[in-house]
Amino acid sequence: MSLRTSDYDYALPEGLIARYPLPRREASRMMVLHRDGERIEHRSFAEFPAFLRQGDRVILNNTRVIPARVFSDDGKVELLFLEAAGELAWKCMVKPGRRMRVGREVTVGGIRGCVREVLESGERLIEFDAAVDLHKVGTLPLPPYFERQSEAADEERYQTVYASAPGAVAAPTAGLHFTPEILAQVPHSFVTLHVGAGTFKPVQADLLTEHVMHRERYSISPETAAAVATAKRVVAVGTTSMRVLEARAGECGAENGTIAPGEGSTDIFIYPGYSFKVVGALLTNFHLPKSTLLMLVSAFAGRDFALRAYREAVEAEYRFYSYGDCMLIV
Repeated sequence: MSLRTSDYDYALPEGLIARYPLPRREASRMMVLHRDGERIEHRSFAEFPAFLRQGDRVILNNTRVIPARVFSDDGKVELLFLEAAGELAWKCMVKPGRRMRVGREVTVGGIRGCVREVLESGERLIEFDAAVDLHKVGTLPLPPYFERQSEAADEERYQTVYASAPGAVAAPTAGLHFTPEILAQVPHSFVTLHVGAGTFKPVQADLLTEHVMHRERYSISPETAAAVATAKRVVAVGTTSMRVLEARAGECGAENGTIAPGEGSTDIFIYPGYSFKVVGALLTNFHLPKSTLLMLVSAFAGRDFALRAYREAVEAEYRFYSYGDCMLIV
């Protein structure tokens, strides 16, 4: 087990970053990692239902990405609306920060906002004179590694087909592969975790224990909690679903795979050495080097096995990141 950030790195050719989705959601490749025996298979996501066992329950994150990227009316300030902080106030990331000190004003869609506080994280608490309609003034905040603006097709493809709870600024990308037809083939339940911009934040500390995680809001319904409790194996779709389940189990002191319904927020950081309480299999995309998500995958699959799989994925020219291919760890 390594706690050095530098031990979670790998080389990725720029050309393997998927900046656009495939024409069909289910056409992605799926690398299957068998932890028992550390064996790797190369399959298609369309085969995902065939890897489920009797008694499995698939857990998906039904958050919906909001059009949170907004430019001021004068075009001088870029804002990312992260989280509502009251009836008319929002926590926002802003660029450039020097223009947005306490007391400074900004106008979006004709509505005036004033910076009330600069938070410790660098985010701004901005209070507006009226409600801001993000669907009129905002666009989808695509990940920075796309290196492009959102386009009309992203309005559909950067959402899962089951997205229903608005609040995320990034998609739970493992779910982007599902079609309604494939979803109907698998026993499933939903949790909600509103993915924050911190999901793209690299670990800058030399040691994992020194990294400070971002907090994200979540909710678990009584129906989902009951389904998890009776499942023979829980299959998490995405690192966000896994973080919800494992965080809730930790909060409830559960060691036997049961969780309680409820709402809250979590800053759980899963890295090697973590003891999993709920999740028995994970579907996930390929993640950035030195990211908390790669560390989570390393905790679940084992660091050496996970990094070997990543090297093999590069050699086989898998497509990486949000619009890329996926990995099933069983």
